Amino acid sequence: MLTQIRSLPREPVMTQEQRTSAMIAYLRSVVLAPPATHERGHAIFVDANSAWLGDTPFGLGSMSALSGRMRALLGEALRHDAVGIILAHSHPSGQCRPSACDIAATRRLSEVARALDIALIDHLIFTAKAVYSMRAGGLL
Repeated sequence: MLTQIRSLPREPVMTQEQRTSAMIAYLRSVVLAPPATHERGHAIFVDANSAWLGDTPFGLGSMSALSGRMRALLGEALRHDAVGIILAHSHPSGQCRPSACDIAATRRLSEVARALDIALIDHLIFTAKAVYSMRAGGLL
């Protein structure tokens, strides 16, 4: 039996960069899925090694606004025993920059999550042609 296990092909181990690229591609496909006429949000929950634990939609909105419940989102993070959250939402308008409301809501979520020992790793905004990272933009 041990010989058989040793001969099984092993899954290639993904580097952090490959894992990040895969998560971004997945989030893009979810938040920009047709019909892309309304803002759509999604969250990925990760462990201490940034490995995927689960994910969930967190809001659906209008052409220019997204409404999501912070309590439900953080409840899911706790249910998965996540140490990190990666958020994403779409901007069907094509404007890839965060609105003042996006920035305020993200900062508030980050503060509340931190009190629960959960890090808001990033909040990504997707359009059909671009992606904006609030972390890289200095907004987190």
